[in-house]
Amino acid sequence: MNEYRYEEIETGHKESFTVTVTEEMMDSFRTMTGDINPLHNDEEYAGSKGHPGRVVYGMLTASLLSTLAGVYLPGKRSLIQEVKIKFAKPVYIGDTLTVEGVVEEKHDVYSLLMLKVTIRNQNGEKVCRAKMQVACEET
Repeated sequence: MNEYRYEEIETGHKESFTVTVTEEMMDSFRTMTGDINPLHNDEEYAGSKGHPGRVVYGMLTASLLSTLAGVYLPGKRSLIQEVKIKFAKPVYIGDTLTVEGVVEEKHDVYSLLMLKVTIRNQNGEKVCRAKMQVACEET
């Protein structure tokens, strides 16, 4: 876990990590949320809608933004205040996602970081993009 302080971070600072979406992640998300939509839970139904397999929950993909802020950028000293998300392509079980965050702006008065986030699959295709406002402790 990173422990960056606000003053240690510069505009342009990047952090990234990679994760492979598993069946277990899907099961845990369904159990937590109660979302039983067949697009996410029924292989045959998802196939009938033109997908090669069950579609990963969009909010499961988006939950990786929390990992980015809370573990990588800035890490321990973070508090997410706002997130704007766009989903560009479906994610499927077994996809390997790379989450990358870049500091676009710093707001010194409030110790806020504005992050631009991109999530790409193993083929380099952008599956999600986001803007995050993250508060960061100074000391």
